[in-house]
Amino acid sequence: MTAAPSQSIRILGIDPALRSTGYGAIEFRAGRVGLIEAGVIVPRSSATLEERLRELHAGITDVIAQTAPSLLVIEELYSGYKNPRTALLMGHARGVLCLAGAQAGVAVHTMAHARVKRALVGSGSARKEQVNAMITQLLGLRRSPKPHDVSDALALALAFLNASTSHGALRRVR
Repeated sequence: MTAAPSQSIRILGIDPALRSTGYGAIEFRAGRVGLIEAGVIVPRSSATLEERLRELHAGITDVIAQTAPSLLVIEELYSGYKNPRTALLMGHARGVLCLAGAQAGVAVHTMAHARVKRALVGSGSARKEQVNAMITQLLGLRRSPKPHDVSDALALALAFLNASTSHGALRRVR
């Protein structure tokens, strides 16, 4: 995907989890990037796995309908989970999020966490505080997004925009 500065691109970043899925929608238009909406989807912890997945799917479906993204960016699973059950549950969550994107006809892309950090801060081992500071600066926010699920989702959207637009769009944004 390449974008000319005059094009409008709306990206929905999603930080998948079964307990709290963060999302953040940004728009790049006329050489500037802005926040559209951000928040979390929190399925009931007392519900069965199937119900939690249904609630997650319904929640992200609503977000997609409200934000009308051009594309979704979801964080890739990494293989370093200490608990294999965590990886399996994350896979379930990512699956319903990808399904919601496909059902809405929205292209779904993935990015590794280290690549997100590299695209925003210049180092794949950047600390969370550095990434949050960059998100806050790029979006012109008064304070860092909370909780971390939201800031991670916004980082995904901003990193994808920067990595995929010609000449790194975010380097031109002030």
